[in-house]
Amino acid sequence: MGSATRIAVLRERASGETRVSATPETVRKLIGLGASVAVEAGAGLHASIADADYLAAGAAVSPLARVLDGANIVLGIQAPDPALLDGAASGAWVVAAMDPFAQPSRVEAYAAAGLEALAMELMPRITRAQSMDILSSQSNLSGYKAVLVAANLYGRAFPMMMTAAGTVSAAKAFVMGVGVAGLQAIATARRLGAQVSATDVRSATREQIQSLGAKPIFVENVRGIEGEGAGGYAGEMSEDYRRAQAELVSAHLARQDIVITTALIPARVAPRLISDAQIATMKPGSVIFDLAAPQGGNVEGCVADEVVERHGVKIAGFSNTPAHLPAEASALFARNLFNFVSAFWDKEQGKPVLDDEIGAAIRLTRDGRVVHPRLLG
Repeated sequence: MGSATRIAVLRERASGETRVSATPETVRKLIGLGASVAVEAGAGLHASIADADYLAAGAAVSPLARVLDGANIVLGIQAPDPALLDGAASGAWVVAAMDPFAQPSRVEAYAAAGLEALAMELMPRITRAQSMDILSSQSNLSGYKAVLVAANLYGRAFPMMMTAAGTVSAAKAFVMGVGVAGLQAIATARRLGAQVSATDVRSATREQIQSLGAKPIFVENVRGIEGEGAGGYAGEMSEDYRRAQAELVSAHLARQDIVITTALIPARVAPRLISDAQIATMKPGSVIFDLAAPQGGNVEGCVADEVVERHGVKIAGFSNTPAHLPAEASALFARNLFNFVSAFWDKEQGKPVLDDEIGAAIRLTRDGRVVHPRLLG
């Protein structure tokens, strides 16, 4: 066997990105597999991790060129610019969130550079891959943060309070879309004392909503929806159901103080859930937090990273919600990456070797070519 597999951890360069793809905890574990780890100087500063913490965990800390020199695996949060990756070994893995359908030219550049780009967000929704699922780990934090930001923008209190001067009534919060982010949003709003309701196109989520102590809002008398699409994501619904659902939600929206929208379909523009006309029916002082802001928004008029006021309602959403919780988001993302590398680690070869099922799902480029079927169209 040759020298140990070299793993490079890069400082993120995307605007507003505060996370880092390895933590001292995961560095120690990667070294425990038999790899050597090099971290770019300053990579963890926004996530409250000093260079000295990486050194203490056994990593080398160096400028970019030395970190990449001969690297067999490059870890990132967001896909690094292929032009930065010159010194990496031929055929090196680049493991990050790749956004491949929006960035096809970047994928082609990885292929041209002879790198094997692995898109972590395409990880299949199967039991053995749950611990590697970056979408779930980051969405969980996003759902929590969405409620805190909404609570902060809301000019009143969430819980009911009995005081000598009178009673403060509880805020009404409505969560639209009950995936990982929506479930955490329900739980967080409940912890803060709001009266919570929720809806989703998948009727199977009714029990999950109730189990968290929230009220499910579903059309009761129209057939034509099971809404479960490929891989556990929401799918499309019938026209009758869509109309009935829109009427029900409109009537419900008008009575809410806080609305959290979470509907995202991977690699597609976010579906529109709330129109300007519906916002106009809401109470002045209400707040909507749109977790789909980076993909165009579920809410008409939402502008990522701004608080927009329409009809007396504040609409907010971040282009990168997990980056607003950098230490926790990094810890979870880094564990997803470690779980991925360790699951495929071959002790004999001293490196990870992908199997066909997960390899075919996440591999974008190999041997100088783009290989992912959805990119070959």
